[in-house]
Amino acid sequence: MPEKQKINLNRASMPKQTPEARVKNFSEVALGYTQEQAREEAGRCIQCKKPRCMDGCPVGIDIPGFIKAIAKDDLPEAVRILKDKNSLPGICGRVCPQETQCEMTCLLAKKGAPIAIGRLERYVASWEQSHPGVVAQKKESIKSNGKKVAVVGSGPAGLTCAADLAKLGYKVTILEALHVTGGVLTYGIPEFRLPKGIVQREVNYVASLGVEIKLDNVIGKIATVDELLQNGCDAVFLAPGAGAPMFLNIPGENLSGVYSANEFLTRTNLMKAYLFPQYDTPIQVGQRVAVFGGGNVAMDASRCALRLGAKEVYIVYRRSEVEMPARAEERENAKEEGVIFKLLANPRRFIGNEQGRVTGVELYEMELGEPDESGRRRPIPKPGTEFTMDIDIAIPALGTKPNPIIPSTTEGLELTRWGTVKTDEATGRTSKDRVWCGGDMATGSATVISAMGAARRAANDIHAYLSG
Repeated sequence: MPEKQKINLNRASMPKQTPEARVKNFSEVALGYTQEQAREEAGRCIQCKKPRCMDGCPVGIDIPGFIKAIAKDDLPEAVRILKDKNSLPGICGRVCPQETQCEMTCLLAKKGAPIAIGRLERYVASWEQSHPGVVAQKKESIKSNGKKVAVVGSGPAGLTCAADLAKLGYKVTILEALHVTGGVLTYGIPEFRLPKGIVQREVNYVASLGVEIKLDNVIGKIATVDELLQNGCDAVFLAPGAGAPMFLNIPGENLSGVYSANEFLTRTNLMKAYLFPQYDTPIQVGQRVAVFGGGNVAMDASRCALRLGAKEVYIVYRRSEVEMPARAEERENAKEEGVIFKLLANPRRFIGNEQGRVTGVELYEMELGEPDESGRRRPIPKPGTEFTMDIDIAIPALGTKPNPIIPSTTEGLELTRWGTVKTDEATGRTSKDRVWCGGDMATGSATVISAMGAARRAANDIHAYLSG
């Protein structure tokens, strides 16, 4: 009887830039697996008969299938399997929170490290990039069904829905408000975490399926949703994201030097302030920066501030690190780079000088009480603990909400009390006939992969509806 194969419980580490080097550039921090490392990691997969990892994937990738193909060094097959369910693997492999989804349900996680599914997905996407032509489907192989769908927004939800519908034979047009594609992938996530060349390559793949992309199209201004439906579109999928920032609503927030994280990251990423003076984008950083919030956006803003020249950068968060919603990997990277975590503290007011510029922030200490509706312990102010901190720049990173321009110009589109579009979670259907919605416009700020999952469900329902 053959000896039972010993299970390797330790994952292959992925090389990355040293903290000392990377704080001086905007190049990607993680360097990716080599062929040897990828095959070693793929070889750890025990190919479960009932793979629970797939239950944790919002877009339903055949995870054991593509990992088995890597182990056999059959990369074209790995690409085919990935692209069957995910049109954006290069993006997902970098920013998807696999540790709370597919990797969390991996059986190996019970005794050791789960398979590094995200890193392997990234490896396959990088291999495809260096071997052009190895794609799952091309425009020439798709038979048109003669029906048209307008997709509003070119972020992760819009790109996913457009690709899925194009593969089913629909004539799809993406209408993007900005002058470039990618939505939050382009304006929100820094180059060192998601290179814009990767985003453009994924956009190019979607376009190769026959999807038309129109830039500088602000729906609600250039055309309304009703006009799209009246002028030949059989259905509309709304995925413009949630680009309106939320604020602290405390005194002094209108002082010069107080940026919303949206503005700060848009100037840095979309307008390329990090390439000054090649790109003449004004942005001020100063010596001491305070970022308020504990999510991935707060980590991105703080790490950008360091790279733009700040000497001290603080994350000010009203709970403890245990409650932080940011990915553990991003928290670790921020700490390695020198970001200082000031926990259990909350701002009371911003302090300014006679010129109207922020010079400090008054904070007070917090303590944790009983869990609130989010399941996290509620922060409670501690009386008499006020203290001040000198700062040059303040960046509230509290999340975002949908821009009201589409709801305000679309009769019959029902909203929730949070200003998001009310949708059926299983189908993406809205209260308006022939209009679907997905991504942050439906949920508020959420993850890239959850937006993609919603978009896939909506695309399936649009197809079911339009095909009778």
